[in-house]
Amino acid sequence: MAYHILLVEDDAQIREVIEDFFCAKSQGEMQLHIAKDGTEGLAAVYEREYDLCLLDIMLPGADGFEICRTIRENSIVPIIFLTARGREEDVLFGYHLGCDDYMVKPFSLAELYAKCQALIKRSKGMVASTEMVCGKITLNPVRFTVKVADEPVDLPPKQYALLKYLMENKDRVLERELLLTRIWGYDYEGGERVVDNHIKKLRKALRSAGTQIKTVMKKGYKITD
Repeated sequence: MAYHILLVEDDAQIREVIEDFFCAKSQGEMQLHIAKDGTEGLAAVYEREYDLCLLDIMLPGADGFEICRTIRENSIVPIIFLTARGREEDVLFGYHLGCDDYMVKPFSLAELYAKCQALIKRSKGMVASTEMVCGKITLNPVRFTVKVADEPVDLPPKQYALLKYLMENKDRVLERELLLTRIWGYDYEGGERVVDNHIKKLRKALRSAGTQIKTVMKKGYKITD
């Protein structure tokens, strides 16, 4: 089965090296569809569905943020930003818009390929099972339900969103600032303490499974089996 990847990049050399690497590495399993600027990228989004999108940010016609926003209106396809803009505010804004990863140029082609593989496998697995499972916790993103050891758990929207994002990134440490931006929004004016308070409430609501949410000192939180 071939996976179709949209690459929106205005630098011809970068397009060529990514395309050559993916072609050789995947032996045809990953097929790249190329858009040379933002205008072509937006048109490509409307033309067909993709298994993953790679977006530069600084593009003529429409920037990568605009393309990401357009994609997220209708799709949960994995998105990775490839950009020279490595400022923290740009990275956080990218995650706020719904990207799954953010790589700053120059980057490792092998790492990019590995991330694409992992994101595609994860997204296909979620579609097939509809349910996300982590230890005692089962979350159904279609029905918006949560169970702990097969017992239903009612969660307010913010706690549900926190749990879902933690489970989507199982075993990965998520910084408080990232959680604040992703769940409460880029323009939220409250402090990171709100994350701690909601994590405390979420742990209590999850009962015996609350211990699966680990505190990483001076960093943030992660969820494990």
